[in-house]
Amino acid sequence: MHFDIKQVSRVAAALVLAAFPVLPQNLLAEGATHLVSPSELQKAAVNASALRQQNVKQVREFFSSEKAEKALRSAHMNPEQVKSAVSTLDDAELARLASRVNKAQTDFAAGTLSDRDLIIILVAVAILILVIVAVR
Repeated sequence: MHFDIKQVSRVAAALVLAAFPVLPQNLLAEGATHLVSPSELQKAAVNASALRQQNVKQVREFFSSEKAEKALRSAHMNPEQVKSAVSTLDDAELARLASRVNKAQTDFAAGTLSDRDLIIILVAVAILILVIVAVR
C-alpha cells in the first residue's frame, strides 16, 4: 500500500471547501461588527496628532525661555539642537517629557523649586532628549 501525500492534501482541501458553504452566514459576518469605522480611526488619528503637537509646543516653549537657554549654554549644550531633537521623540517619550516639563513649571510657579533646581531639571531633561535621539 502506497501513501500519496498529494492525494491526501487534495482530499483535505476538498473537505474544507465543501464545509465552507455549510457554515452559518452570521458566524462569518460576526467579525465585521467588531471593526472600527473609518471615521472613528480618523478622529483618533486627529486627536493623537493634536496631542503630539501640543506636547511638542509645550516642551519647546520650556526650552525657549531665557533661563533655559542660559542653563543649556552653561552646560555646553546647543539650545537649538535640543529644541529640534524634541520633534524626533516618539509619542510616549514626548508625553512623559511634557508631563515632567509641566510639573517642573508648576512647581517653579508655586515656589517649591528654586532657580537652581529648575536649571538642574532642565539640563537633565535636555540630556535625556539628546541621549534618546543619539540611541536611535
